[in-house]
Amino acid sequence: MEHEQPPIHSARMTSSIAASVTRQRHSGPTPPPNSTSHRSTWRRWRDRFFFVLFFASVAIGILGLAALVIDVMTDGLGALDFSFINSYPSRHAGESGIRAALFGTIWITVGTAAFAIPIGVGTAIFLEEFAPEHWAVRLVQLNISNLAGVPSIIYGILGLALFVQAFALDRSVLAGSLTMTLLVLPIVIIVSQEAIKAVPGEFRDAAFALGANRWQVVKTVVFPQAIPGIMSGIILALSRAVGEAAPMLMISSLVFLTFIPSSPSDRFTVLPVQIFNWVSLPQPGFQAVASAGIIILLAVLLSLNSIAIWIRNRYQTRY
Repeated sequence: MEHEQPPIHSARMTSSIAASVTRQRHSGPTPPPNSTSHRSTWRRWRDRFFFVLFFASVAIGILGLAALVIDVMTDGLGALDFSFINSYPSRHAGESGIRAALFGTIWITVGTAAFAIPIGVGTAIFLEEFAPEHWAVRLVQLNISNLAGVPSIIYGILGLALFVQAFALDRSVLAGSLTMTLLVLPIVIIVSQEAIKAVPGEFRDAAFALGANRWQVVKTVVFPQAIPGIMSGIILALSRAVGEAAPMLMISSLVFLTFIPSSPSDRFTVLPVQIFNWVSLPQPGFQAVASAGIIILLAVLLSLNSIAIWIRNRYQTRY
């Protein structure tokens, strides 16, 4: 049986139609030869403009900070000595010291850490590892994120109304520590959650495969791996508590103390409050004393930040 061959002229017609369609599909106005170079020139100038703009913004901030630090160092280094660190405040600038404020700051920092660390880390572990997927849990998480951005003076007012007046703790170290705990607790929770999230899920799966329950996985696998991130976040949160003046102005309101707190129920003052008082005094000698206090406060903050950086670099694990 013979097969019929398609006509040759029909095959040629089909190929010509396909070629014409292809030409029509890809045909279009040819861009001018200098349009591509014009666009690339515009992009280069745009990139240079934004680079200069952002660099100038950073430079202005750094130069302003450097000017402030140089001015503080120039005024305060002459008044900074061991006598200044070991003396109590005085009505005379030459006899004033920062001993009471320095030890009060240590008391507040230790008290804040004692409350904020277990509560914050425990809350983060519960929210990340044990809390079910529920709208109430999401609502709590949203409120924690919002509380991290609340101005510090609001926490001072809350601490004054709640701890000083409602709980009758007076203006004590305990009331100040609880107030600063409210301030840094959202930060500790958020940082701890991020550190726990950074632990690879394969570690949990391997522990479950070996027969461990949820608590054993958290205690022996997740928490040890998250400790470096948690500790660095806690130290940075405590450094913020050290430098906050607004809540302590509401709780302490004391700038002339000639004793060191010996118990959580004692009155206290802190470095930011003492510096604020010296700056507000009209006598010129207190300006140098205030600058010396700022140097001490900067040294404490930089020390805490350096410890946080060291912990992160020393114990951080790359996956």
